Amino acid sequence: MNKFLKESNQFFKIGFPMLGSQLSFMIMSATDTIVAGRAGAEQLAGLVIANSFTYPLFMLMAGIIFSVIPIVAQLNGANKNIEIGQKIREVFWIAFLLGLLLFLIFYFGSELLKFLPIDDAIVSISVSYLKAISVGMFFYILYRLLSSYSEGLTLTLPVFFVVFSGALINIPLDIIFVYGYFGLPEMGGVGCGYATSIVSAMMFITMLGIIVFSKPYKKNMLFSKFNGPTSKTSIEIFKLGLPIGFGIFVELSMYSGAAIILAPLGENIVSGHAIALNIASIAFMLPLAIGLAASTRVGNLLGEERFIDARYSSKISVSLCFIGALLNVTILITFGNKLVSLYTTDPLVYSVASYLIIFAAIFQIPDGIGMGSLGALRGYKDTFMTMVFIIIAYWVFAMPFGYYLTYYGINKPMGESGMWISMIFGLTIFATLISKRLTKISSQYE
Repeated sequence: MNKFLKESNQFFKIGFPMLGSQLSFMIMSATDTIVAGRAGAEQLAGLVIANSFTYPLFMLMAGIIFSVIPIVAQLNGANKNIEIGQKIREVFWIAFLLGLLLFLIFYFGSELLKFLPIDDAIVSISVSYLKAISVGMFFYILYRLLSSYSEGLTLTLPVFFVVFSGALINIPLDIIFVYGYFGLPEMGGVGCGYATSIVSAMMFITMLGIIVFSKPYKKNMLFSKFNGPTSKTSIEIFKLGLPIGFGIFVELSMYSGAAIILAPLGENIVSGHAIALNIASIAFMLPLAIGLAASTRVGNLLGEERFIDARYSSKISVSLCFIGALLNVTILITFGNKLVSLYTTDPLVYSVASYLIIFAAIFQIPDGIGMGSLGALRGYKDTFMTMVFIIIAYWVFAMPFGYYLTYYGINKPMGESGMWISMIFGLTIFATLISKRLTKISSQYE
């Protein structure tokens, strides 16, 4: 028991600021959803459609940069401080190019939405929103590099400070831009895009300032010299990061695909689905933070060649995520309706979202177990098979099953509930496969 508590304490030291960071990100997302939703169902639907197509692509790019966490964690555990600085300087160029690519895709690729069989007014909002957010995507990728570097060093508190500050600033900016205060025009949901771009730039600049002037980062001599990209580091980043990024892309594509599948059912269904998913995502931040902490903790222990401890830490990750998931189930079932009321005043949207919250509560269990295992495996630098499992669970099983249940069902079409049942099914398959993978990989380090 003492060993469990001691290791859990290590997770909380690393993971609690990470939880704060992830919650802050979700607060930003929730703020956008709430402010846009109160501006009208059409405005919210515009943001939902835009993010359904582009957010998975954005996370694909960001996921590649996530590979920095286990790389830095293992080097930090081995006390290879100068090599860490060298790695980050080399990875910067990858992040710069990925950020630039995202900007170009978001700004110019948004026009492709006009060819979709969706209401013209909603599409117009989606296109304008993506152009407004495009600059922010460039800065966010650069910020993600710096924050991943800091988290790999177990310096998670500065990251929390930056993200939390960004979340606070995002609230008044959303309100100002969406409703048009201080002489600005009323922009509707598009204003959320401009607010996000400003906040992303501020987060990058602030994080950079902390790294430049704070003592804990100086041992890595990050700014001691100039380095261009190298093939060795580039291969390492993409070898680890592409499976992470593509895995996140596939997972988010399931949720985006669900929104697209549900779109013909009407804007009330889409909006209710978005609200329920947003609330579920906020609840999921607890196991997500534990999983992220596991990537750092397991990586550090492997760098120190404490292999037995790394395996035990992996088990703790899954256990804590399961406990966190049970807590989330309780909260969502007890307070779900009250949470929904924060997002919308539309009775039809409220009815849909309140009903779907029950499904959102159920899938916290497999989602939490899967995240605990996934985080630990990233610490082992085992990322390829997790990507394969995600593809199998979500796109081979969940999406086709979801489409069938939504429009055909077993006896009759099940509508939005059919889609959510299929997502629970996919998450359960993934949790089972990845748990077995963690057992296999961790046992090889004894």
